[in-house]
Amino acid sequence: MSRNRRLILSPPSRVWSLLADGLRYGEWVSGTQRVIAADPQWPEVGARLRVRVGIGPLALDDTCVVRICEPQRRLELEAKADPFGAARIAMHLVPWGEHTLFLLEWHPLRGPGTRMHGLPVDYLVSIRNGMMLTKLARIAVREQRRGEPAAVPSASGA
Repeated sequence: MSRNRRLILSPPSRVWSLLADGLRYGEWVSGTQRVIAADPQWPEVGARLRVRVGIGPLALDDTCVVRICEPQRRLELEAKADPFGAARIAMHLVPWGEHTLFLLEWHPLRGPGTRMHGLPVDYLVSIRNGMMLTKLARIAVREQRRGEPAAVPSASGA
């Protein structure tokens, strides 16, 4: 399992607005070449996000399914990238004064990743996820400074 933490100098509502907009994942999720489609009900439980991931010409399509959604607090996804299997991605937003302590966990669920699980793989995933949190923090802080309104969640939390 890989665990990363990052203090984001923006409130949880702003950080959540980025998580709740599936079409923006390509801006901050490392390795995402583009978002192919986001279900309109994203991030409700069962909603799907289809993305193309990879480096250069080496790419594959990935599907993320929302497994747990607690608006402005917690989002857990199952990322499926055949033939590599699936992983659990858990994101927790903890209010920290006026800011957000973002906790990220990655854990392989199925496929070859479960056999390769351990120090070398977890270390590489941790580096990737650290870069991802840095991007997310920069976007949230930039939008906070510009005074851009955070998305207002609907009654469903999206």
